[in-house]
Amino acid sequence: MRRLRNVKIVATLGPASEDYDMIRALYEAGADVFRLNMSHGTHDEIREKHRIIRQIEKELDSPIAILADLQGPKLRVGVFANEEEELADGATFRFDLDDVPGDATRVQLPHPEIFAALSKGAHLLVNDGKIRLRVTDCGPEFATCEVIAGGTISNRKGVNVPDVVLPLAALSDKDRDDLEFVCGLGVDWLALSFVQRAEDVEEARALVQGRAAVLSKIEKPSAVDGFEAILAASDGIMVARGDLGVELPVQNVPPIQKRLVRRCRAAAKPVIVATQMLESMISSPMPTRAEVSDVATAIYEGADAIMLSAESAAGDYPVEAVTTMNNVAVEVESDPTYTQIIEAQRTANRTSVADAIVAAAREIAETTEIKAICCFTESGTTALLTARERPRVPIIALTSLRGTARRLALTWGTNCVITSEVTRFKMAVVSAARAARAQGYAEPEDQIVVTAGLPFNVPGTTNILRVAPCDERLIYNTDPE
Repeated sequence: MRRLRNVKIVATLGPASEDYDMIRALYEAGADVFRLNMSHGTHDEIREKHRIIRQIEKELDSPIAILADLQGPKLRVGVFANEEEELADGATFRFDLDDVPGDATRVQLPHPEIFAALSKGAHLLVNDGKIRLRVTDCGPEFATCEVIAGGTISNRKGVNVPDVVLPLAALSDKDRDDLEFVCGLGVDWLALSFVQRAEDVEEARALVQGRAAVLSKIEKPSAVDGFEAILAASDGIMVARGDLGVELPVQNVPPIQKRLVRRCRAAAKPVIVATQMLESMISSPMPTRAEVSDVATAIYEGADAIMLSAESAAGDYPVEAVTTMNNVAVEVESDPTYTQIIEAQRTANRTSVADAIVAAAREIAETTEIKAICCFTESGTTALLTARERPRVPIIALTSLRGTARRLALTWGTNCVITSEVTRFKMAVVSAARAARAQGYAEPEDQIVVTAGLPFNVPGTTNILRVAPCDERLIYNTDPE
């Protein structure tokens, strides 16, 4: 299904979007990628959503990406004798390993790893940062704190520790089970929560064994600090602004978002901007103006994808939320200012033949009457490099591998077409011309740019560029074998 925009839309599935009719409606409204949140739902429920998506993909003959989002370790306080207590500013409060129900002075924190990492002056955040405490004394089994910002603390509220790198793996036992399950199902992307260091990504990649692309969620200050190494170890990035805004001052998040999006683009790796993009549409059919501006900002920054969470998973208006995102994207990308901003951010990253080929393809397309750039790709790298250029004409990614086509559904501007294997360049050009016409991007009298690698079906060998007609008779008459 041809989209009238380049940025991709990720829709999270949940109770409000779990049957065939709703999932198909979300796709037709504009969703390109479906996110399965492993924090919610049983394996049987996840399996059924996966089956429905693949059924829709087959019916519409259009590759759809599925992203499984692992929960990650959850740090929570224990329980209170009265279920909740009120903490006053300036009060002293203690966390410890004792499982006796808590009171107004203490509560269990059943995570010795936290105590092992704490030092005086470190901060603990409870209930999404609504309660803030500073450590005044600590040991292997306790932390005594001063309440900086008080409030109501209750059973099993989440805890964030922003100041230190915790000696915790990004994968819990549940995550390992979920990882094996979704890789066995055949998801295309695996999102890692609680990433603190590149080693967390490498551990997951070893378990994935190439069955899915690995995407790191940036939601902790340590991940921001070590971003370059994490980016190098990952296939893609999600800027998870929710937890990031809890562990960092909220005013820090927008510039971090801009920096991370630009770094991902320079590295030719897809990046998703996520969390609270159209939050009010959980219960309202219309977004706020500020939310529309937030979505537009991510698009102007050049993000590959923008994501809906509860809006499509549990909201009252999931289709309207996707439609709103689609409409905002179409409007923004038709703005001349958008093109100016995107092209001003373009950097010269030309260190290989493939880099030079895709840059030349973009320059030729933008200076002549070229209708599309058609790139043959096995691993997806050529399409990623082409998308990094953010050309003004459509990108048609042709591949014989369905898995590659699905993964590229997350990448800016890529229109994925599954073709039969080709062994001769002439047939590659013919296939590209047919795809450009079939997808409605070109007419027989138009021209396209075709990029490929010789020999064929060898990843990373992009080394040829051809300006070709869309009329097959001209191709057969003019192209060498």
